[in-house]
Amino acid sequence: MIYFVAAVAGIAGFLFGFDEGVIAGALHLLRAQFDITSTQEGVMTAAVPFGALFGALAAGRAVERFGRRAMLLFAAVLFAIGAAFASAALGAEMLTFARLVLGFAIGIAGLVAPLYISESAPADKRGMLVSIYQLSVTVGILGAYLVGFAFDDSWRIMFAIGIIPGVALFAGMMMLRDTPRFLAISGKPEAARKAMASLRGVPASDPEIERELSEIEETAEQDRGQRGWAELFGPVARPALIVGIGLFFLQQLSGINAVIYYAPTVFQEAGFSGASTQLLATIGIGIVNVAMTVVGMLLIDRIGRRKLLLTGFCLAALSLGMIAIGAATGAQSLDVLAFVGLVVYIGAFAVSLGPLPYVMMSEVFPLNVRGRGMSIASLTNWGFNFVVVFSFPILVAHLGLGGVFAIYAIICALGLVFAYRYVPETSGIELEDIEEHLRSGKPFRELGRTVGARPAAATA
Repeated sequence: MIYFVAAVAGIAGFLFGFDEGVIAGALHLLRAQFDITSTQEGVMTAAVPFGALFGALAAGRAVERFGRRAMLLFAAVLFAIGAAFASAALGAEMLTFARLVLGFAIGIAGLVAPLYISESAPADKRGMLVSIYQLSVTVGILGAYLVGFAFDDSWRIMFAIGIIPGVALFAGMMMLRDTPRFLAISGKPEAARKAMASLRGVPASDPEIERELSEIEETAEQDRGQRGWAELFGPVARPALIVGIGLFFLQQLSGINAVIYYAPTVFQEAGFSGASTQLLATIGIGIVNVAMTVVGMLLIDRIGRRKLLLTGFCLAALSLGMIAIGAATGAQSLDVLAFVGLVVYIGAFAVSLGPLPYVMMSEVFPLNVRGRGMSIASLTNWGFNFVVVFSFPILVAHLGLGGVFAIYAIICALGLVFAYRYVPETSGIELEDIEEHLRSGKPFRELGRTVGARPAAATA
């Protein structure tokens, strides 16, 4: 059952990737039909991350009040409506509004879907299951590329296809309950018991269910009446906030969106032809991204978050350094170095830096401020997404491609230091035990050393 839950919530990730990526294949048709200016094109493209900022901000409190399931149902409706409006757009203004709606839905889904999976999953499989969300994002991006290729003469069909996964997300969530943790803190112990039993595939009277619910209710009782913003910035939650914000800050400033959005420029500057550029930037990079995300899913619960994160930052720093050297020298003999560096970077990001911030964001915050904490972390994600994409062409003009990637390499090296000093090991540890460690006042990075993983519960 838990795999079905993760798959349904993962549809939100697919919609994220699809709705961000589909505009790339449609732009040349939109330019011809609507005679849009460069300013209109920029606003239309940026409408998704702009809307996502507000979606993430709104979801922080709403998910605590209305629940995880209700917010995903709401996001599904917005996805379908946004895609329908986009496909029926009569001009650039209507299409921009539709993409703003889609962005708002993405902001909600990007916060709530990982949270829904995390609060439903057993501790020993939580990392892999939450990573399904990031895998779905990469599949959505690749799907958008393929749809753009298949329907390269009709931008309306490209956007209309987005209605299908929106409806699928709504139908899937209608079949599911809210998370046991939300039901427990909402004063619905019997509903929480049934939800937990269904997720674990055991009778509601199972002793393990009793233990988990008892710990959830005990934690909820401690947190009762302490849900304000002051609690999020207080001494208990502050270490989690540092980790949540820090990981997304470093993820975005590693330059991933500059690489994805401007991959053709990267290849062209490195000396590759236009045809090779387009092929490698879309299908090639998309396939590497999806394949290595699967590798990350298989590793995240085996070797742990902390080791995987340290490895990811190390490989990203080295690969970005390779790109910087190849681009800065301009030597044709170093074109292969830049190409290999780009592929290694995409792989390192997909295995580590891509999924881990989402996984850890859904794990580290105390239950009473989990929605608000994830909201702030998501705002960091979207805010610096915009900063990197906006600043990349400006920085290239002043520093050259080699200089820009050297900066990204340095940031990843700093990420290695941040991960070592501040990021704990949460693999296999119950969410309630993570919160108990935060309340103990011990250094957060010692979590994996002081609290061990429990024996795995039966799952279905």
